Amino acid sequence: MQDLSLDWLKNNAYPGRGIIMGLGPNGERVQIYWLTGRSENSKNRIFVQNKDGSVSTKPFDEKKLKDPSLIIYTPFRVVNGVHIISNGDQTDTIAEFLKNGKTAEEALKTRTYEPDAPNYTPRISGVFYPNTSYALSILKANGRETPKRESVFIEKESGTAGIGEMLTTYEGDSDPLQSFMGLPRLMPIKNTAQENLDFYWNMLNTKYRISILVNWITDNGENSVIIENANCCSLVES
Repeated sequence: MQDLSLDWLKNNAYPGRGIIMGLGPNGERVQIYWLTGRSENSKNRIFVQNKDGSVSTKPFDEKKLKDPSLIIYTPFRVVNGVHIISNGDQTDTIAEFLKNGKTAEEALKTRTYEPDAPNYTPRISGVFYPNTSYALSILKANGRETPKRESVFIEKESGTAGIGEMLTTYEGDSDPLQSFMGLPRLMPIKNTAQENLDFYWNMLNTKYRISILVNWITDNGENSVIIENANCCSLVES
């Protein structure tokens, strides 16, 4: 068994936003994405699945929404059989590039970290292709005084059954926040979408957790998305 990073996540008060990409025990492709947040504006969110199958963040209470930039976006889309997940509007950038016959890596070369000094939150992204190959990316700042763009783009021909790879935006609860360091951490993938949702939702700090989604892709390319929101039940946009 490969070394897993369960204790790192379990003991991490504030990992920020997180992506896990990997294969289920029976080879299903699995994407997991969660939100945690510290500010009132960040916590005032829910995931909603749209008619086209994509998932968007929405304000839970419109009256409390202060600044939609960086917190209102579409973290999940499917384009040309490619399942895209990210922690920001780079989802849309990747989708547009794919529609034009270009690659996710080309798309991400046009983007950089979030402009939220002094944290400079990384942009984390993952794509699953129609086969079992996938890619993970993190764009972050190298330094705080005169930050420079630093990027890692990892492509894998296939994963290992029952194992996922995790990127988070932060290393923990600090001020300013420390960006994720190193390579993706290995995490378990459970037998069903609901098991994964419950497992990771219950691992997140209840003080900061906001929303989580699991995208479950079968061998024939069909997918289903399930959602949990701290502010309310799972929702589908009417």
